[in-house]
Amino acid sequence: MYRTNTCGELRLADAGKEVTLAGWVQKARRMGGMTFVDLRDRYGITQVVFNNADNAALCEEANHLGREYVAQITGRVAERSAKNPNLPTGDIEIIATGLRVLNPSEVPPFTIEDDTDGGD
Repeated sequence: MYRTNTCGELRLADAGKEVTLAGWVQKARRMGGMTFVDLRDRYGITQVVFNNADNAALCEEANHLGREYVAQITGRVAERSAKNPNLPTGDIEIIATGLRVLNPSEVPPFTIEDDTDGGD
């Protein structure tokens, strides 16, 4: 299955649910044995967590994700300890159990989330 949910629809009521999301990697950051990925589709953004302690091979694979890679991620919806009130999905995160890169990407010349007039 390509995806079970979109990146903008999951909420705290979905905690414990196994889901598959697909979208573009907005950001990937590594912190203390964990990799955090903001996955974006046309409906929103969801944070995904890859924990080295849970699955070192999967976390290592996630460490190679770059901006605008297209990825399919499977995992469990969990309540976020550090909530983000700026996102509709800011109360939850996905604890990753699977990752499939659908398409790698070159580094884009500008960040897509920034509002820009292109220098005009």
